[in-house]
Amino acid sequence: MRIIRAAREMNIESVAIYHDIDKEAPFVQYADYAYKISGTTPKAAYLDIPQIIEVAIRSNSEAIHPGYGFLSENSVFSSEVSKAGLVFIGPDANSIELMGNKTRARQLMTAAGVPIVPGTKEQIESDEELIKTAEEIGYPILLKAAAGGGGKGMRKVDSVDELIESYRGAKREAANAFGDDAIYIEKYIINPKHIEIQIIADAHSNYVHLGERDCSIQRRHQKVIEESPSTILDEELRTKMGEVAVKAAKACNYVNAGTVEFLVDKNKNFYFLEMNTRLQVEHPVTEMATGIDLVKEQFKIAFGMPLSFKQEDVRFTNHAIECRIYAEDPFNNFLPDTGKITHLRRPCGNGVRVDSGIDEGSEVTIHFDPMLSKLIVWGRDRNEALGRMESALRNYRIQGVRTIIPFLIAVMQHPEFRYGYFDTGFIQHTFDMDVLDKIKEEQEEIIAAIAAFGFRMTRKDQSPVSEKQKISKWKENNLLMRRLL
Repeated sequence: MRIIRAAREMNIESVAIYHDIDKEAPFVQYADYAYKISGTTPKAAYLDIPQIIEVAIRSNSEAIHPGYGFLSENSVFSSEVSKAGLVFIGPDANSIELMGNKTRARQLMTAAGVPIVPGTKEQIESDEELIKTAEEIGYPILLKAAAGGGGKGMRKVDSVDELIESYRGAKREAANAFGDDAIYIEKYIINPKHIEIQIIADAHSNYVHLGERDCSIQRRHQKVIEESPSTILDEELRTKMGEVAVKAAKACNYVNAGTVEFLVDKNKNFYFLEMNTRLQVEHPVTEMATGIDLVKEQFKIAFGMPLSFKQEDVRFTNHAIECRIYAEDPFNNFLPDTGKITHLRRPCGNGVRVDSGIDEGSEVTIHFDPMLSKLIVWGRDRNEALGRMESALRNYRIQGVRTIIPFLIAVMQHPEFRYGYFDTGFIQHTFDMDVLDKIKEEQEEIIAAIAAFGFRMTRKDQSPVSEKQKISKWKENNLLMRRLL
């Protein structure tokens, strides 16, 4: 939906591909043309490179935008698109290959002088090597999938007693997720900030960074809330990290939009984590903070045009925050939920943006990630953005599936989050999950109160309401819903 919107604004026609399970999806209806692809499962269809390219050629398309997932960081796909005489709207196969394998990326960054987290630059080959290397690095450590991302194949290990079992579990998960069970080791940085730098480059050797996004609010290594600018970076550190991110991009001859991710420790030392060779899910944060449309720039770069701005043109005019709206039950250990969206009301107003993949009537299935939409707000400063986000969350209505909106509201209200005192351990170590139990109790109370209120309003023998007791229906419902959330 996001990519089609940008194309439409540039008078570029769009062609969507869809599996039968998605035939009623909003993106299929929104595109100028839509072609059905087949597969035993949706995943099999959307990973079928020859079939996708065949549709592109049959529809007379000139280019393919890979989106955020599936084949977006697949070097074979990039290569096959180019071989077919089509334009891949993203980096070339070599850049994806270099940065896609985490061990090779660490080797490349070391050679380029980019600081990396202490750890191995090669995959672990045996249990003996695993034990020896872990002792040399020092516990706690992180086991990470060489071909991975998104927390798949990742395990934190605190002692040798849990090392072997964690290693084998990480290998199994990595093999299932990426078809590659290679694992490497990193030193676990205690309570770091997760800061990523958005870079963009054209084919004319112009490289620009667009500042940072703070992605430290995470659950199970998955990002939940992102914002820009970060509460810990000053202008000097921002400039330094931006320059290092550009150096990383140049090291792999990167062209198009990409993200260089770092861990920042309590002393503000930063270390290269990985490079995402695609447009990030959280790219709207940067767009709202800078006013630059990244997808439109992607289109221009892919067709040989230079960047429309230089480094000195980048201005951080707003504070932006994004919340990912997942179909997960925060009252049941964030278990993913499925079902039909029976009612949908999106928040709106000044400084509010919703990038959504659903409409009323949409089916939420088990086949895809449970993220339904992204809610982005921006303000003149962080306080205004926080207030706007809490208000927007309260006015977001999704019925038919459970969502994490109540949890997100609780985070927005948390004192340490509001003051900027948070890191990647916030949800695990700082946020009190008992708050959700209190919210659930309030929900049950207010649902009962709403039912009772409705019953009283329908009684024929109801006595007149005095002037002092009068309250508008809107205010009554608003007070009830504020308590409910």
